Amino acid sequence: MRPKIFQASGMAGLRSLVAPGFRFGSGARIWDPMSRPSPQTSDPGRALVLFSGGQDSSVCLAWALARHGHVETVGFDYGQRHGVEMWQRQVVRREIAAQFPQWADRLGEDHILDLSGFGAVGATAMTQERAFEVTEKGLPNTFVPGRNLVFLTYAAALADRRGLKFLVGGMCETDFSGYPDCRRDTLDALEGALNLGMAQDFVVETPLMTLTKAETWSLAKALGGEDLVELILEDSHTCYRGTRGERHAWGHGCGDCPACELRAKGWTEWAAAGRPDLVP
Repeated sequence: MRPKIFQASGMAGLRSLVAPGFRFGSGARIWDPMSRPSPQTSDPGRALVLFSGGQDSSVCLAWALARHGHVETVGFDYGQRHGVEMWQRQVVRREIAAQFPQWADRLGEDHILDLSGFGAVGATAMTQERAFEVTEKGLPNTFVPGRNLVFLTYAAALADRRGLKFLVGGMCETDFSGYPDCRRDTLDALEGALNLGMAQDFVVETPLMTLTKAETWSLAKALGGEDLVELILEDSHTCYRGTRGERHAWGHGCGDCPACELRAKGWTEWAAAGRPDLVP
């Protein structure tokens, strides 16, 4: 099914992970297989996942499908230099539906919003061919000012029209690049503003907020076993340069951009720990 394209000018955390199981140093705990949400026990709410097709948003999509009764996805074309992610997100959606039939009926429509105008305003290493470096503000020059704020605002407008209450994003303030709009306090403030401005009761869910990248791999395994881990390795896209080519142990990518370095570091730590999922 072709995604629906909209033209435009321009998250309650990990609260459900409370069942007995593997606990990381950060305090995060992963589901025991017998207590993972099932089609009979999951929250029946309708959700919209901010879905780029990267590692984090792919895990968030699986998390939402395990938790909510109906899940739609939205992607944003803002002129990113790694535009290959717009293709790979379709591959990930297709493979999740094919490999996890228990989730297929829950996976709803995909939407793509054209935010190329916003990307032009940002003018960063995320949208232009330039070296990756740290700016005078101490932030990576891949930081697109206000990107998550804009994404969530457009997602909320779409969710309002689609009758979707939960907005699910892969923002994280543990292993991340220092982006201020990835912080939970930023998202709490935005959630309040969206609800006031739209007379809604949206819930912004950020299941990866307190997880390291290593813990994100373990969450993937807890949700869908080795099959989901392999799907994310092969089909998700993280590299800022848009490189697919050679597959490394941690997946495809150039290997030296900030996104690849974080992904590889998380994989290495998780693999060195024995690829943990749960403890008896």
